[in-house]
Amino acid sequence: MSSLSSLAWLTLPILANAAFGPIADIHVVNSDIAPDGFQRPAVLVEGTYPAPLIAGNKGDHFQLNVINELYDTTMNTDTSIHWHGILHHSTNYADGAAMVTQCPIVPNESFLYDFHVPDQAGTYWYHSHLHAQYCDGLRGPFIVYDPEDPHKDLYDVDDESTILTIGDWYHTPSTEASVPVADSTLFNGIGRYAGGPQVPLYVFNVEFGKRYRLRLINIGCDPYYNFTIAGHNFTIIEADGENTRPHKVDFIQILAGQRYSIILDANQEIDNYWIRANPNPDSGIPGFVDGINSAILRYQGAPDAEPTQGEVVPAKPLHETRLHALENPSAPGIHVPGAADINIQLDFGLDFANGVFTVNGLPFASPDVPVLLQILSGAQTAQDILPPGSVFTLEPNKVVELTLTPLALGGPHPIHLHGHTFSVVKSAGSNSWNWHNPVRRDTVMLGVEDGDNVVIRFVTDNPGPWHHSTAISHIDWHLEIGFAAVFAEDPLGTAAANPVTPEWSDLCPLYNATQSRTPALLKTLAKSPSHRILPVHLRR
Repeated sequence: MSSLSSLAWLTLPILANAAFGPIADIHVVNSDIAPDGFQRPAVLVEGTYPAPLIAGNKGDHFQLNVINELYDTTMNTDTSIHWHGILHHSTNYADGAAMVTQCPIVPNESFLYDFHVPDQAGTYWYHSHLHAQYCDGLRGPFIVYDPEDPHKDLYDVDDESTILTIGDWYHTPSTEASVPVADSTLFNGIGRYAGGPQVPLYVFNVEFGKRYRLRLINIGCDPYYNFTIAGHNFTIIEADGENTRPHKVDFIQILAGQRYSIILDANQEIDNYWIRANPNPDSGIPGFVDGINSAILRYQGAPDAEPTQGEVVPAKPLHETRLHALENPSAPGIHVPGAADINIQLDFGLDFANGVFTVNGLPFASPDVPVLLQILSGAQTAQDILPPGSVFTLEPNKVVELTLTPLALGGPHPIHLHGHTFSVVKSAGSNSWNWHNPVRRDTVMLGVEDGDNVVIRFVTDNPGPWHHSTAISHIDWHLEIGFAAVFAEDPLGTAAANPVTPEWSDLCPLYNATQSRTPALLKTLAKSPSHRILPVHLRR
């Protein structure tokens, strides 16, 4: 691995592949890339970073055939993909959380993720859900468009050009360090690192007088970002796939896994303006020296030059308590703390002696048999389901109140719930409760101060085991060292609600049979397609 010459970045892959979906073959491959001018091997979809856009419309039937062509054993060669924010009603098996809802896909094999999106629309993303593999590159945007979008009169442009992914990038493969420090921040796959070459920055092009629905996605493994656009306010209309009442701000703190749609009104003087995403101070790369953590907003007619403004001093920062759900905003259940049908407190901590995070005193250890397979094989109670102490069983059709205690170390932590959106009735940093019109989302910030509990509510209307990620920190490095648990929702009804496919049943035998593999064998397999790898249109 080495720093590239001054011209090498001209051929860097960016978000340039045509969008695919809702039916597509997705090739997961090893390739060398240099998104910030430093070349390294990576795990990629179709050879690009970020992964190409997957797009469809509300109500679509997605058939995404993931084909594993990995062979580079300096990184993980098995894989699975999680469709972050998609609820998977009746298709829990397609959620993609390795060893929770499936065994991984081994090299030279494929797996068809087959699911409907009947009543969701918004901004999502997809990423590997095996160890810290997505930190090696397997992450990209997933957009579900709504032809009847209630906000459609607020913007003029909403297409692939208005998607903006922000994420950390590492010069070292994820397998070589437990909690590495990021080397750069990439905007749609382009960025600079401290002391590195002056890679041309990502440019978001606009035309004066038009309004853009900018879909902002933190696809990072660790940092939160303080996002600003010099000289511009913007209006939030969506948080994590849920429509919100329009809310004007000039500063967003966006955590790993979170998404916002913001309306950017190109109404300023024709010029270049800084787009900046300053990561948290302990990320190792804060600040804007030599253009790090930066991209450019360029008006049509402006010179091809970098902006000259200084740092933005926010006047209207986002406070989560000021976001409100647009439709059916009331939180479920009786509007009294602790009055839900099921009340659970999750206490987060760190076991310094063993170097692991804990949830209610225990680190999450990935089981040898996926939780879904355990349930389908007859395990029904928390005592029966592995890993012991990390699985919470929930009765169906109940209101659940989760109280999430603060954790300062390594925080603030993003907490993501698979299979559900939830009402945030008490946000981090707030002493107030909002039962009437709280924001709904699927990834929330955990507090850092003593006593600063976060409280969320949801209804158990989606049988199956859900990773919390069901409580998961969406800091991938922390997930690797125990920061997770599983909610087994309606174990008795899971089999009837989530019929699995023969392909799903084949995953574990294939995985178990291929644990002793050499790099040479993997490379041979990757270049010798199996009879199992069929185009998606032939799978049914």
